[in-house]
Amino acid sequence: MRLTRIIYHSLFLLTLFVFSCKKKEEPTPIPTPSTPVANIQFFGFTLIDVFWDDPSDSDSKTNYADEVHEFCNLADILVYDPSQDITNNLHVFDSLEMKALLHLHELFFETVGTNAPSGTEYALRADYQQRWDQFVAASNLNGNVDKIASFYIGEEPTWNGIPSSDLQLACDYVDAQFPSIAIAIVEAYPAIGDLVIPASADWIGFDHYFVKNPNTDPQYQQELSALQSKISSDQNLLVVMDAHYIDWAHNGFGGIQLSEMGLVADNYMSLASSQSNTVGIIAYFWPSGFDDPNAIGGRGMPTNIQDKYVEIGKAITGKP
Repeated sequence: MRLTRIIYHSLFLLTLFVFSCKKKEEPTPIPTPSTPVANIQFFGFTLIDVFWDDPSDSDSKTNYADEVHEFCNLADILVYDPSQDITNNLHVFDSLEMKALLHLHELFFETVGTNAPSGTEYALRADYQQRWDQFVAASNLNGNVDKIASFYIGEEPTWNGIPSSDLQLACDYVDAQFPSIAIAIVEAYPAIGDLVIPASADWIGFDHYFVKNPNTDPQYQQELSALQSKISSDQNLLVVMDAHYIDWAHNGFGGIQLSEMGLVADNYMSLASSQSNTVGIIAYFWPSGFDDPNAIGGRGMPTNIQDKYVEIGKAITGKP
């Protein structure tokens, strides 16, 4: 599904801006599954229902909800067309006790040029209201409010050149119709300084991968402080966990061995737990082969690392 890959590729994607963490830090012990984390409500993985077929196996499969539901309560669904009906997708998630995070970038924004830090510039579609209204009707969103945790609007918006006024218009329009559903924004870390967060947004995060321990990495800590300074008291932090592995990037830039990805997960859990306004952790990503043909996703990790994801997920979700 090459079109879907292009649509989704900018989500949480970093290219050249990578820094290594040289020290092997011991993480703060994470809570046991019998002690749920009080301030963190959600844990989930990305690429769960986004038309991505893991090329590392022989199966034809694009929905991985059945593989993560025992330790996740949040997973993503990609929406790319206003006529798309995701009613059944939502019911599948609900039957597995997971809520949906809907990626809505394509409904609201279109490519308009190359004048953006990412090299691809987006702007709000002239007919964004009609496209959103059509999707709401097609998927009966008003009847499925209880199955949706968040609307993800605009992929790395500042990094992708989306004007702050455009982002606000999209967020405000959705929030006016569904005030009980959180609106999520995730920015690329080089653009945090220029990010303008709409008041109607609820969950705010940023992505910075190939960092072994974000708790002690000076660059990551600066970025986190910069983002936190922009988050209001009625907004929350969404932590993006690095849960994929690309040898030339993770090892080459971050000095991270594949066997250390469980340590990385522990460190992100410690970071999320240390921030009182953390609402959830979203791990990037589950099926393999995304961003790079040799990329290993959570489902391709060694068993002991998968066990770590399960341990963290159950500690947050309280699932048995």
